[in-house]
Amino acid sequence: MSPALPWLAVLALLALKPNRGWSAWWIWLPLAGLAAAAQGVKPVLRGLGAGLDTAFLDLLADVLTALPLGLAALWLLAPYLGRRRIPALLGSVILLVGFSVFSFAASAGWAVGLQSIEALIDPRHCADTALSGELALPFLVPLTLMALVLGAALALAGLACRGRYRPWWLCLWLPLSLILFWLGGALLVHQWCSLASPGGMPILAWTTPLMVVALWATLLPFQILSAASPLFRERFKLLLRATRPSPNEAKAA
Repeated sequence: MSPALPWLAVLALLALKPNRGWSAWWIWLPLAGLAAAAQGVKPVLRGLGAGLDTAFLDLLADVLTALPLGLAALWLLAPYLGRRRIPALLGSVILLVGFSVFSFAASAGWAVGLQSIEALIDPRHCADTALSGELALPFLVPLTLMALVLGAALALAGLACRGRYRPWWLCLWLPLSLILFWLGGALLVHQWCSLASPGGMPILAWTTPLMVVALWATLLPFQILSAASPLFRERFKLLLRATRPSPNEAKAA
C-alpha cells in the first residue's frame, strides 16, 4: 500500500454529502500540524541521544501520524454513526481503531491483495516481508491501545456531560478519562504479556504520563477546531452524543 493512501481516503471522505463545503476542509489544519509534529519528534530524539535507529524513529512517526488520521476520519464520518448511544459509541471506537491501523499499515508499506505464486514463493520476497513485519508489527500494540483509549475516553466524557456540550467540563473529564483508560489498558496488556514473559517490566504502565500527554496533545487540535468551527462543533457533539442544548443555549432560545 502507498503511504499516500490514508491521505487520499480522507480526501475521498470530504466528497461525502455531509462534508461538501469549504468549512469541512479545515480538517487539514490539525492533520498537517500533527503530521509535522510527528516528523519533528525524530530529530528531537536524536538530539537527546536516545540511541534509536532510523527505522525505529520512522515507525514511531508513523504511529503518531496514524492516530490523527483516524480522528480525522471519525470527525468526517460522525453523521453516519447513528442516533442510538451504544451502537454509535461502539462504531466510533471501531472506526477510530480501524482507520488508524489502516493508516499505519499503509505508512509501514504493508501489502494487501493477491500476488502471483512466483512472488509468494520467492525467498527474497519472503525475507523482505518478514523483516517489515518484524519491525512494524510490535507498534500495532501501542497504536491499537491508544486508539481504544481515545475512543473510550470520548465515550466516558460524553456520558459525564449528560447529553450537553460543555467545553470546560470536557477539559476536566477528557484528561481524567485518558489516564483512567490508559492505566486499565496498560495493566491488561502487561498481564497478558507476563504470561509469556514472567517478570517483565510493565513498560506500558511506567510510560503512562508520556502516553497520556501524547494522547491529549493529539486530541487537542481537534478540540480547538471544534471550538472554532460550527460544523466541527456539531460533529464533536455527535461523537459525544451531546445533542441536548446547554443551559446557556436554552436561555438564548
